[in-house]
Amino acid sequence: MKRILVAGALLGTAVSAQAADLPARMYTKAPVLAAVYDWTGFYFGGNAGFGVGRSRTSQAIPGNSFDTFFQQERGGIAGGQIGYNWQTNMGILGPVLLGVEADIQGADMRDTRTSLRGFPGPITSSYDQRLDWFSTVRGRVGLITGPTVAYVTAGYAYANVRDSVTETVAGGAPATFTSDRGRSGYVIGSGVEAALGGNWTGKIEYLYLDLGKRTDAFTLQAVPQTLETRTRENIFRVGLNYRMGGNGALAPRPAANWGGFYLGGNVGTTNANNPSSLVIPLSATNERFNLAPDGYNGGVQVGYNWQASNWVFGLEADIQGATARDKSTCIATCTPATFAMFDARLPWFATARGRIGYSVGSTLFYATGGYAYGEVKTRITEAEIGLPTTTFDFKRNRGGYTVGGGIETPFTFLGLFGSNWTAKTEYLYVDLGRTTDTFAIVGGFPQTFSTRVNEHIFRTGLNYHFNSPVVARF
Repeated sequence: MKRILVAGALLGTAVSAQAADLPARMYTKAPVLAAVYDWTGFYFGGNAGFGVGRSRTSQAIPGNSFDTFFQQERGGIAGGQIGYNWQTNMGILGPVLLGVEADIQGADMRDTRTSLRGFPGPITSSYDQRLDWFSTVRGRVGLITGPTVAYVTAGYAYANVRDSVTETVAGGAPATFTSDRGRSGYVIGSGVEAALGGNWTGKIEYLYLDLGKRTDAFTLQAVPQTLETRTRENIFRVGLNYRMGGNGALAPRPAANWGGFYLGGNVGTTNANNPSSLVIPLSATNERFNLAPDGYNGGVQVGYNWQASNWVFGLEADIQGATARDKSTCIATCTPATFAMFDARLPWFATARGRIGYSVGSTLFYATGGYAYGEVKTRITEAEIGLPTTTFDFKRNRGGYTVGGGIETPFTFLGLFGSNWTAKTEYLYVDLGRTTDTFAIVGGFPQTFSTRVNEHIFRTGLNYHFNSPVVARF
C-alpha cells in the first residue's frame, strides 16, 4: 500500500512538472451550429402586379346568333395578404410548408375597346367589362430549401364584375344594359418565396381565377337578347411579407457565386392579349375585338453571369415552343350565312436579354429585358350571304421587346441534384408589335385585318452552372 501511494505521488509530480513545461492552452469556442430557417408562424404583407382577363362572351338574339369573342379586361392590381405557415418534415421530401392565406385586391382592370356590328338594324354594340376588386382564400403546399420555398396554391375566389352593352341602331339614340354583381369561383396558382433578411420575405406569384359563367336576358332597341360571359383572370404579382413567427433573424449570409456559364430548360404558360380589328370599307364595317391565344410553352436557355459582390449581371438567350391558340372568336353575326371566324396561334418565340440581380445569400432576385422574336399565325374563315366560304392564312415572323423579373435559388430536390443546379421562376411580358394584312373575299370585298401581339409568360426552369454556386447552409 505504501508503494502504491509513493508511486502515485511520483506520477502526479512528473505529470505536473511536464505540464508546467507546456505552453498555456488557448481557449476556443465550440463551433456554432448553423441555424435552421423556420417558416412556421403568422405573416402579413402587401403585393402589386398586373391582371389580364380572358372572358369568353357570347351575345345572342333569338333566331339570329350574334357574336362569340373574348373580353380582355387588363390593368394594375394591388392589395394585402395575411396567412399562417406550418413547417414539417415529410421524410424523403424533407421540410415541407403547409399554409393558409387570404388576400384582398383592388383592381383597375377594364376592356372598353370591343365594338361589333350585327343584325337586325344593323345594331352596333359596344362592350365594357370591369373587375373592380377580388379576394381569395387559399391553401399553400411547398417544398422548402432553407430560406426559400417553392409552392402551389388553390382555393376559393370572389370578385365584383361589371358587364355593360351599349347598342345603337342606324344612328339612333344608344341604349345600355348593365350587369353589376359578385362572382364566385376557384383559384389555382404557384410561386416562389424567399428570405430578404430578418423576418422579411419576398415572393413572385401567378394566380388563375375562374369566376364561372353568367347569362343575362334583356331587351335593348326593342330586341330581346342574351349575354353570356365566362370570366377568367390571370394575375401576375410580386409581394412582400413580414413573418411574426419562426426563426427568421439569421446572421448575414455570403452571396452565392453566380459567375460563369449555365444552361437549362423551362416550362410554363402563355396568355396573350391581342387587340385586333377587321375593316370592310364597302359595308362600313369596323369590328374591334380581342384575340386571346393561351396555352403552354417549353424550351431551353443558355447564359453567362458576371458578379461584383452581391450584384449579378448577365446575358441570357432562350427559344420556346408554344401551344398558345385562340380558335373560338367569331364575329359578323356568326350565322350560317355570314361570319368571320379566327384561329390565332403563336407556335414559337425566342428572346435575348440582359439580367441584373442581387444575391441575398443563395437566392438571386433579378430583373430582365431585351429583344423578342416569334412567329404569329392567323387563319380567317369568312362567309357572306350568297358567296362561298373562303379561308385566308397569314404567317409573320415578328420582332419586339420583352421585360420581366424572377427569383433563382439552389435546387437539390430529393438529393438528386448537386450544388451546381438552380431553379428559377420568372415572369416575362413579350410585345411582338402589330401586323396588318389586306385581302379580298370572293366577290371583291376588300378588307383589312390588324392585330397586335402581347404575351404574358410565367415559367419555371432548371439551370446547370458550370461554375457551381456557393450554397449557404441552413
